Amino acid sequence: MKRRPYDLIIFDWDGTLMDSAAKIVRCFQNAARDSGLPAPADHAVRDIIGLGLNEALDVLLPMADARVRGDVLDCYRRHFLHLDTTESALFPGVAEGLGELGEAGYRLAIATGKSRRGLDRVLRETGTSRFFCATRCADETCSKPHPQMLHDILECAGVRPERAVMVGDTTYDLQMAVAAAMDGVAVSYGAHERERLLQHGPRACLDSFTEVCRWMDLASD
Repeated sequence: MKRRPYDLIIFDWDGTLMDSAAKIVRCFQNAARDSGLPAPADHAVRDIIGLGLNEALDVLLPMADARVRGDVLDCYRRHFLHLDTTESALFPGVAEGLGELGEAGYRLAIATGKSRRGLDRVLRETGTSRFFCATRCADETCSKPHPQMLHDILECAGVRPERAVMVGDTTYDLQMAVAAAMDGVAVSYGAHERERLLQHGPRACLDSFTEVCRWMDLASD
C-alpha cells in the first residue's frame, strides 16, 4: 500500500478552489468608486487577493483614514454579498478531486483570507463543507503570510508540520507555509503569476486542480 506523503492538505480558497478573482476585483473597484475614490487597477487588486480585508486596504489605500477605510470595507462587503450577483464557481475538478483526496485518506482543511461569514456562505452554497476537518479565516487570527492560521489548523487536526502541505495560488500562501515549517504547493491558475510563485520554493507549481490531485497521488511512495 502506498504511504501518503502528507496526512493533511490545507487549501487556500479564492483562486485555488474557487474562481473568484474577477469578482473580488470588481467588488473592490466598485467599493472604491462608491466611497469617492479612484478605482484601483485590476493588477493591484489581484495582488492583494489572499490577504485579510484590513491588510488588503493597507496596501491599496495606505493613506486613507479610519473613516474612509470603514466606508470602503462596508461597500466591499455589500457588493460582494449582495450587489454583485455574478456567480463564482469552483474550478474544474475541485468537487470531484476533494472527494477523491478524502477517499485516499487525506484530511483536508482551509486557510483563507476570507471572513468567517464569507467562507461559511460559499461552503454552504457549494456543498463542500463536508470535505474539511478544519477551517481558519483572516478575521479569526492573523492574516497571511503570518503562520498563525496554519499553527491553529495543525493544532486542531493534531498533525505535525512536516506531515502537512499548504496549497495556494499566491506568494502569501507560500510564505505562510515556509514560516510554519511546512511544504508548499503552488497553483498557477489563480491570482499570482508562476514566476512569482516559483521564487518561494514550492514543491511543485501545478496548472489545474486535477494536477494537484495527481501530484498528491504520484508523491505517495
